[in-house]
Amino acid sequence: MLPAPRLVWLFDVDGTLLLTDGAAREAFAHAVFERLGVRDDLKGVAFAGRTDPLILADILARHGRTLSDGELPQFWRAACERMVDLLTPGRGHLLPGVPELLSAVAGEKDWVPALLTGNTTGMARLKLKHFGIYDRFAYGAFGEEAADRNALARVAVARARERYGVPPERCIVVGDTEHDIACARAAGAHVVAVATGQRERAVLAAHAPDLLLDDLTGPECLAYAREVAARG
Repeated sequence: MLPAPRLVWLFDVDGTLLLTDGAAREAFAHAVFERLGVRDDLKGVAFAGRTDPLILADILARHGRTLSDGELPQFWRAACERMVDLLTPGRGHLLPGVPELLSAVAGEKDWVPALLTGNTTGMARLKLKHFGIYDRFAYGAFGEEAADRNALARVAVARARERYGVPPERCIVVGDTEHDIACARAAGAHVVAVATGQRERAVLAAHAPDLLLDDLTGPECLAYAREVAARG
């Protein structure tokens, strides 16, 4: 086993690290038309904080359709191919403080940055590469591994222990929705909520995260992480 770092960070992607200005919804809508022959702009389908498989399940239920296991890879492929076209230069952006926070995490030899995202592996890769941060993360837990976000968080935390010997109480989930807060609790991890996505600060506060921030600028997130690391 590798030497045990004191802390594993588990970052959500959309609304936490970056925004794509609606590209994911457009990519899903394209795949729905290509694979189901249905035109739907997907307005009213909840995306924020949810796994891609759950989003797809909602879309299928909306149209009374199903996809076999053999058809699912074709759907994800169609969505990813469209995402490549949609992520044009200048579309979307990294959220405030993200580059600086990732650099600070990378500068701590005992910290491991990882991903905990409802995106499929392919979709997450496209988004992170578009903004030049794909190689910043040691590992990830992705949407196709568990449709339920609480179960997915348990996968991410289990990997922290298996790979680095880090227990749940030295993992910090960073996310922008109440689902991120809930999944961190379900997995026994700490949670930093950031109001940079679709949830206002008051909504996040009602779910009592360990730390609540307007964005990832400033020293608070790193200071909290050092407190957590010191306890271990």
